[in-house]
Amino acid sequence: MQLEAQAQEKLVTTAPAAGADPEALKGDESLIDDIRLLGRLLGDAVREHEGPTAFERIETIRRLSVAASRNGDAEADRNLDALLRALTAEEARTVIRAFSYFSHLANIAEDLHPLQQRARAQASGAFTGAPSLATTFARLRKAAVGAGKIAQALARGWISPVLTAHPTEVRRKSLLDAEHAIFKLLAAREHMRGKAERAQNEMQLRARVSQLWQTELLRHSRLTVRDEIENTLSYYRSTFLREIPRLYADIEQRLEGLRVPPFLRMGAWVGGDRDGNPNVTAESLSTALRMQCETALRFYLVEVHELGAELSISRRYAGCTKALEALAARSGDDNPHRDDEPYRRALIGVYSRLAGTLEKLTGGQAARHAVAPGEPYANSWALLADLVTIDESLRVHHSEVIATQRLEPLIRAVEVFGFHLATLDLRQSSDRHEETIAELLGVARVVDDYAALPEAEKQQLLLRLLGDPRPTRLPGVTYSDRATSELTIMERAREMRRLYGDEAIRHYIISHTETVSDLLEVLLLQKECGLMRGTLDPRDTQAVVADLIIVPLFETIEDLRNAAPIMQDFYALPGILKLVVNSGGQQDVMLGYSDSNKDGGILTSIWELYRASTALAEFFGPLPNVALRLFHGRGGTVGRGGGPSYDAILAQPPGTVNGQIRLTEQGEVIAAKYANPQIGHVNLELLVAATLEATLLSAHKTPAPEFLEAAEELSQAGMAAYRGLVYGTEGFVDFFFSSTPISEIASLNIGSRPASRKPSRRIEDLRAIPWSFSWAQARVALPGWYGFGSAIAHFIEVDEKARLALLRRMSEEWPFFRALLSNIDMILSKTDMSIAHHYAGLVEDKALAARIFGMIEAEHARANDALEKLLGSKERLADNPTLARSLRHRFPYIAPLNYLQVELIRRHRAGERGDDIREGILMSINGIAAGLRNTG
Repeated sequence: MQLEAQAQEKLVTTAPAAGADPEALKGDESLIDDIRLLGRLLGDAVREHEGPTAFERIETIRRLSVAASRNGDAEADRNLDALLRALTAEEARTVIRAFSYFSHLANIAEDLHPLQQRARAQASGAFTGAPSLATTFARLRKAAVGAGKIAQALARGWISPVLTAHPTEVRRKSLLDAEHAIFKLLAAREHMRGKAERAQNEMQLRARVSQLWQTELLRHSRLTVRDEIENTLSYYRSTFLREIPRLYADIEQRLEGLRVPPFLRMGAWVGGDRDGNPNVTAESLSTALRMQCETALRFYLVEVHELGAELSISRRYAGCTKALEALAARSGDDNPHRDDEPYRRALIGVYSRLAGTLEKLTGGQAARHAVAPGEPYANSWALLADLVTIDESLRVHHSEVIATQRLEPLIRAVEVFGFHLATLDLRQSSDRHEETIAELLGVARVVDDYAALPEAEKQQLLLRLLGDPRPTRLPGVTYSDRATSELTIMERAREMRRLYGDEAIRHYIISHTETVSDLLEVLLLQKECGLMRGTLDPRDTQAVVADLIIVPLFETIEDLRNAAPIMQDFYALPGILKLVVNSGGQQDVMLGYSDSNKDGGILTSIWELYRASTALAEFFGPLPNVALRLFHGRGGTVGRGGGPSYDAILAQPPGTVNGQIRLTEQGEVIAAKYANPQIGHVNLELLVAATLEATLLSAHKTPAPEFLEAAEELSQAGMAAYRGLVYGTEGFVDFFFSSTPISEIASLNIGSRPASRKPSRRIEDLRAIPWSFSWAQARVALPGWYGFGSAIAHFIEVDEKARLALLRRMSEEWPFFRALLSNIDMILSKTDMSIAHHYAGLVEDKALAARIFGMIEAEHARANDALEKLLGSKERLADNPTLARSLRHRFPYIAPLNYLQVELIRRHRAGERGDDIREGILMSINGIAAGLRNTG
């Protein structure tokens, strides 16, 4: 693809924003050069492998799309449509591959560019004010928050990104690996000056792009849970195991050498999330933790081996402590050549014990053996003690620089990752717990129909059973497969905690929490399976402990409104407060962004999440010895809580963060944030920076009462508009299933979970992820903005001047409202009603299509009008010119993918079959997701 012309068009058509820094704009030239280079190499690969005819066809499509998208050329648009409709399925497939790979390559260049700008700014000592640790520490200094107070906040903190396996990650790992190699080659060019060196680099890039072109975009079989586990673990090997220790070192350097205990830890759902996924079993849980453990131990083995090679310190030139001598003596290494090298011998002993640990915990074998595998470590603390012995000896004998640079990162990794790598959550739907408890109680003849009991009677019965030391489960009885599955998972969790440590499994998340009994049921299951010691009987409560934190997940609008009352009622029960305090004094509460949005629309979802967070913080604030940690179930799209994590954390209600936050990282967002270690480091840094600011700078900035009243009014109007369309418009379900690729997405091999919770077409039963993903593919992105325009119009109709002034004040003074507007601005910038109209053409009932699409178009216009009134610009992303330029630049390359997707879906639904049509549709889904990025 000849992107030289495209890059030049970008230079011509992108006008500088008013007041923009000329030097900053000048920096775009390197980005343009990189895109031009990658585009030329891609074009060469297409010409070489597909022939000149295919290459010229793709070039013609590119030119027509640029003319239609950027210049509004109606004739070019008609010619483009006719050309694409005339393609054979095989020709369409080649075109889709070309434009999809361009999106992937453009993403690489755009990811690299800000990292290079950041590095140049740091090297020059320039302070940009952009979100970063440096900016946060500068703000903290300005607010007279000292290093000691920051260290205290981190010591009490818990920041945890939780990687999930939700089905929107459409890239294969082979592609991620190839793209990372291209990234590194492209990054290296910045420091190359000689022609020969750059030419060699270009040849390497050419080889990689050629490899990419010949690599299959699609998976031909559906992912298994094991595949998902392995995909997730690849991010630890590429990023987390090295970058998290580096981040700790950076923080401690800024804290003037004060050491902080581990506060940033990883979480995981893959292998433990059973909600709606029958493929996750007790065996999946064992497999996930075994693979996690193996990933951690093999990393430690490599690091210890490399340290042993480096620490050739001779006793003749440097001393060592008695503890180090003893550690070396226990190593089993009697090689005379290393007799005067105690550090090397000590590390050989550590390696030997790690090899024994690997064999015991995973069945795996270490790659190297100076001595045979030794006695396994009992736990990660025992390993840590040996490493600290080596570290202390180095520091005492004038080798602090070696300890700091080489040993400290490994010590920090062991502190953070242990033998478990990440805390694996268990999750199941509340109705499965009720079903299991009902069977247990029915078989034991405690009650015939537990599920039919009123809530008050359920609570009374469950409390009585939780106060009775006798088990409810009868020995020798065979329970149903479904009940046995739930009980086996709990029993396996107990075994895994014993094997890999208490942090291996710490949280039990209850989906669809609606009542207090939903919480008590899981507590009773813990008791029945050996995860609870003691009872709620007043005579036992001083010693009662539960191993797993019971985490309610509040998802729908009604559930969010009931969140605080449910927790209040739960803690009012006898023995519960003492149980939680004895078990660590931590209460996690998970808030669902996806389903609340699908239920009530963007405005009501975000507002009810805000209100629920505030109410929960007000309840737990004065509660003695219990800390609240909110767990944010965010997705990639704005409709699922997406958007920049930094802004999202700062937009949390005052007093709700307090150094404690967990948040899900889902779908293709995981790869975008963490596949590349440099980008991963920046994203982890921003999580810490935002949490510090929200904890130490924003905790007492209460919004004005009139802001809260306005938000409530906007929420009510927005929800009425949204539900009026989605749940109140006849034929909407048919329109959705016909005008989006939802059916085709369900067949894409991107996850182990089904797209719907139940075999129905009800919107309520559809998972929020494919719901949002489908709308994004159709360029409507409806969950991210629908209802906003109507809400603003309703709000200002009373007194437009005064109310607009209030809304503008809210935008300037209230981070919550500012982040909301920013996210809606961003998601609207990615919509295209002209392209969406083509998708509406897939609906057979043309009257239905015209009626519902007309409603969507009208609300879209209202949303844009509302943003113009509030932000003062007709253009989307006026305050983010970099992203605006990026989108204008890539839209002409996404549009052909949309048009071809519509055409191939039309043929497929008309009965045409064949691999080219099916694969073309699925490839287009991949390419559009890559082009739009946060679509899942």
